[in-house]
Amino acid sequence: MSGGGPDADYEYRGLVAATWDLLRGDTAGWPDRAFYFDLIRRSGEPALDVGCGTGRLLLDYLEQGIDVDGVDVSPDMLTLCRAKAQRRALQPTVFLQAIESLDLPRRYRTIIVPSSTFQLLTDPPAATRAMERLFAHLQPGGVLAMPFMILWKPGDPRATEWRLIVERARPEDGAVVRRWSRADYDAEGQLEHTEDRFEVTLRGAVIAAEHHRRSPATRWYTRAQAEALFAQAGFVDRRVYHEFTWQPAAEGDVVFTMLGTRPGGASLP
Repeated sequence: MSGGGPDADYEYRGLVAATWDLLRGDTAGWPDRAFYFDLIRRSGEPALDVGCGTGRLLLDYLEQGIDVDGVDVSPDMLTLCRAKAQRRALQPTVFLQAIESLDLPRRYRTIIVPSSTFQLLTDPPAATRAMERLFAHLQPGGVLAMPFMILWKPGDPRATEWRLIVERARPEDGAVVRRWSRADYDAEGQLEHTEDRFEVTLRGAVIAAEHHRRSPATRWYTRAQAEALFAQAGFVDRRVYHEFTWQPAAEGDVVFTMLGTRPGGASLP
């Protein structure tokens, strides 16, 4: 695939991208889907899906009549997104750009940064630049929504052993796709280091295999740190919600969603 292979300098490439939808399975019931849809209806369009990947949210929202663009740093994932869109008779507007250097032609009423997209920026200056670029791409009164996942907490092991995460058969040829994973956690630096092994077997023979290592792979943030990121970038009316609900976040939440508004327009109701 374009840009594929385990040595490319972006994360979602090679077998990671090629097996992404298969190994994730049915995402229709994921709670963030309804949450972001409701947010866009409240905050307004156009919307931007940052880290749109293969189009999990982007294509569904387009089918529901939402004016939404997508952006991702992985050419592999965007190739898959376009192919899926063609099969669904959709014509998404997608851009190949990094968040920290985002430079798009439109300004948006709502920007969503789903899953761990922002936390893949492990370099603090890059994260700061990303917040500035997201702020710059909002219309006055526009809203940014971003979830945060705390990946390690006191008492958790500092490392995990190799384990089989998922195994699924590829519908087109019956090939079995397997993924094994392990991780190390730097509690002081708030960094996760990951390794993944992918294997595709057909009639008992290995036809593809890759080993991916990211060190670091992901940074996690406390609630206070997330709020500081939004404040330093200039966001007002900052709100923190429990997971993907409209309930206020509570102490001890390991998944919370942060919303912030660019000044100059009506606040989110």
